Amino acid sequence: MASQTATAEDQFLVENIEVNGLQRISAGTVYNYLPVNVGESFVLSQAGSAIRALFKTGFFKDISLEKEGSTLVVNVVERPSIAKIIFDGNKDLSSDDLTSALQKIGLAEGKVFNRQILDKVEQELRRQYFSHGKYGLKIDTKVAKLTRNRVGININISEGRVATIKQINVVGNNIYDNEELLKAFELSTSNWLSFYTKDDQYSKQKLSADLERLRSYYLDRGYINFSIDSTQVAITPNKKEIYVTVNVKEGDLFTLDKVKVSGNLVVDPSEIINLVQVGPGEVFSRKNASATSKAISDRLGEEGYVFANVNMAPNINNETKTVEMTFFVDPGKRVYVNRINMSGNTKTRDEVLRRELRQMESSWASTKKIERSKVRLQRLGYFEEVNVETPPVVGTSDQIDVNYSVVEKSSGNLMAGVGFSQTQGIVFNANVSQDNVFGSGKRVNLAFNNSEVSTRYSFGYFDPYFTLDGVSLGYDLGYSATDAEEANISNYSTDVINSSFNFGLPLNENDRLRFNIDLKHTKLSTSDFSSDEIQDFVIENGDKYLTLATSVGWTHDTLNRAVFPDRGQQQRLSAFITVPGSDLTYYKIGYKHQRYFPLARDLTLRLLGELAYGDGYGDTTSLPFFEHYYAGGVKSVRGYDDNTLGPRDSDDDPFGGSVKIVAKAELFFPIPFVEDVKSIRIGSFVDAGAVSDTFSSRDMRYSVGLSGEWLSPFGALSVSFALPLNAGEDDEEQSFQFSFGSGF
Repeated sequence: MASQTATAEDQFLVENIEVNGLQRISAGTVYNYLPVNVGESFVLSQAGSAIRALFKTGFFKDISLEKEGSTLVVNVVERPSIAKIIFDGNKDLSSDDLTSALQKIGLAEGKVFNRQILDKVEQELRRQYFSHGKYGLKIDTKVAKLTRNRVGININISEGRVATIKQINVVGNNIYDNEELLKAFELSTSNWLSFYTKDDQYSKQKLSADLERLRSYYLDRGYINFSIDSTQVAITPNKKEIYVTVNVKEGDLFTLDKVKVSGNLVVDPSEIINLVQVGPGEVFSRKNASATSKAISDRLGEEGYVFANVNMAPNINNETKTVEMTFFVDPGKRVYVNRINMSGNTKTRDEVLRRELRQMESSWASTKKIERSKVRLQRLGYFEEVNVETPPVVGTSDQIDVNYSVVEKSSGNLMAGVGFSQTQGIVFNANVSQDNVFGSGKRVNLAFNNSEVSTRYSFGYFDPYFTLDGVSLGYDLGYSATDAEEANISNYSTDVINSSFNFGLPLNENDRLRFNIDLKHTKLSTSDFSSDEIQDFVIENGDKYLTLATSVGWTHDTLNRAVFPDRGQQQRLSAFITVPGSDLTYYKIGYKHQRYFPLARDLTLRLLGELAYGDGYGDTTSLPFFEHYYAGGVKSVRGYDDNTLGPRDSDDDPFGGSVKIVAKAELFFPIPFVEDVKSIRIGSFVDAGAVSDTFSSRDMRYSVGLSGEWLSPFGALSVSFALPLNAGEDDEEQSFQFSFGSGF
């Protein structure tokens, strides 16, 4: 409450100004807002304007002016400050989110408290919760006085239940029915998956997104004049159910009359024409037109015009129901790369990163090369995260810097542990490996593994850049002892000492050749219980074999990630042959192709096919039985016991074959209640496969089921539950299968 204690006729020369009642506010603040200074004449009839000026600061709840001789006395009562804001009962929205929302309306700790703002607080909180579909909200705000003219605000929130959608209606549609249109909506009425997807919980933001999807649905199908006239959202009196009504006007179907590209095309016009995804006579599609603009812009970006603009200009003829589409190309200036900077690689040498780059300094910038360089850095496996920025160079209009930042992860591994698989039983392992020795990009590996099936020792070295051109070089030394009977196959065991030398040759960005030379000594051990086929092989070829083999492999790889990719493909073709003069002469040929299709966000389809064939030549009449192919198990046809499909020996044990075929179709989808999708995935699958000596479609076995894979800190875990569809009499079924402690 303001007061004025002097008459309007009083006028005096202000020789001093005194301020009473200040606690937190400085006297200087009052002097700044007071419209009179020392040495000036002041008429007390003007006190009202002076008081209003001080009230506008919001710092005071009462102000009065008095005259004491030649001194102007300003008496104030400060508003309290907010010491603490406490939220109780909020679950859907965090306290940090609510605090941020209230700061925007002027309510925050440390600020002056104004009781009138509490009404705005309630309005803002209701707005926040209503946007999340919680209309049963109740808010109780209490203000407690504290010492030193401070207050504490306690906001007690009863959020209530999220209102669910009872019905969504589209009105005015004649061409497409409601069922068809609502398929594109994220919002939906309640269904059996709503507990996880929450698609039946109304949200203003989700509805806005759905309306844009509806608009796109029509515009992509030629209805260029489609419009949404209005939207009504009605809530039941108990605030638990919502009815949504969308009123639309479909308009007429439009086709394309002419399609033109104009402007400064920069590149060969024939290339631009090939990028155009729309043509005369076709139904107008905004999606295809936008894709054309992006494709042209991306093509210009490859030539250094990274800031190119490609604008669509549709000329609509409502009489003929046609559209004349023109794409205006403005390439802008050609942009060059000034510097390429690396940051975050505290362990890895700079040269290891730079040799992966496809964008060079002082050349024109290519969006394709910049992005490809990022992918190649990601595929190294040394980094958890790779980011790239292209800021313009200050003071220029045609230069950018390219800044790659990486977050390194441990590329070394010292592991000793225990794993388990249903085939090998308990697996003891020790492994010392370093994929990036001293930051050089070279790999060294020393490993020991022991299980009921096999014991293995190995040492390997690999240099991916033995030459600057990307020719790789490596070698491996190893020993293994294998008891085949423990792996569900015939009764025999082998002791193998091997050494190999390999080098790889890059053909282009995605293709690579690899050549191997392998020297192997194999000792075969049999028993009185070994099958006739094995005994006959020993009689014919002996039980010790020294072989020298060469092999060549071709790989085509466009996968976007080495672990859990979601797009791209990988093809592998290999041929292996022991050279004439070896104790055993045979060959093996194999081909594997897998492709990933991103169907939607977190929804990926994988298709895989594998073919393999082997045979003997010269004095070796057939493929040695210990080189046979096998099928069944987690890595081939799930639902059947490991290695049990295909031919059997005279003892009715799985014997494998010289021909193998495997096909898989697997759909990976989001994981309920799990945020870290980079190291875990689940899927549904259909598997098919067969092993034989003379392939027949009758040998194929099929299964369907669910799968899960987790790259845990303790090892890789693979789990599947499968239902065999056409198991034969001799096939061994195993619906639940898992493996822990070995790689996928």
